[in-house]
Amino acid sequence: KPSTTYTVTARGSGGEDGKAAATATSTFTTLRPSKRLENGMSPLEGETVGVGMPIQLLLSEPVSTKQGRQAVERALEVRMSKPVEGAWYWMSDEEVQFRPREYWPVGQKVKVIAHLAGVRAGNGLWGVADRTVNFTVGPRHVTTIDAKKYQATVTEDGRTVRTMKVSLGKPGDDSYSGTMIAQEKVADMVMDSATTGNPGEYRTPTKWNVRMTYSGTFIHSAPWSTGSQGSANVSHGCVNASPSDAKWFYNFTNRGDVIEVTGTSRKLQFGNGPTPWAKSWEEWVKGSALGAPVKGLPLQ
Repeated sequence: KPSTTYTVTARGSGGEDGKAAATATSTFTTLRPSKRLENGMSPLEGETVGVGMPIQLLLSEPVSTKQGRQAVERALEVRMSKPVEGAWYWMSDEEVQFRPREYWPVGQKVKVIAHLAGVRAGNGLWGVADRTVNFTVGPRHVTTIDAKKYQATVTEDGRTVRTMKVSLGKPGDDSYSGTMIAQEKVADMVMDSATTGNPGEYRTPTKWNVRMTYSGTFIHSAPWSTGSQGSANVSHGCVNASPSDAKWFYNFTNRGDVIEVTGTSRKLQFGNGPTPWAKSWEEWVKGSALGAPVKGLPLQ
């Protein structure tokens, strides 16, 4: 590890010539890097996530060279109770994500180990600490939202558990079509049009918010549009649901649950949130610095 002092002691046993055993001690210190590469990781330790959740490794410094990215990737280890194939994808110089080829198996237990201490990731840039995260995959929650039928169908392990009348984005404020995941849950928040570049258009308190994109698409309670839910799209881009449906969905949902939206003219942009399922498997593998998938190791 960088900036670390080590002491090595060697003890030799006495030889047949009768000489006494010898002991030698040496001390050395590793370099203090000019740039420190620290890291964070998602999911969180002990979290139960949905079957669509990627692993996100967030880096404190940019890793821009192919050699540096390859060194980082080689240091990443994914262990699974049910080993499956997956691959890493560099979203940017400071973020690399892992997804399995298909959605995670239900009940999968995963341990991610980033062996980054001592990894040279660039000129003067060295990893300074390892990180380990353990998480569990929960039930297979997949919600399909049809903008043309104004309906959301929520399934668990392939069985429909609820259908909800919804209203999506009105013309000009179309919702995104594509495969997203539940990114976070916020029970109470204020939807402010200033965050989307339209200050003053609206500023509305909302409840039971489940985020779908970085840009601000949520499924949330919208008591003001219940008359349109199930028959018309009138929102500013979010998915409106009744208070009772929105609260139920909020409580039902795990981070990483899959949400598939169809029927709008606006396509989800890759990178607008954790969006690993917006690319085909072949496209995803091309984002690896090593250019190849990896097979998960058995959990120990």
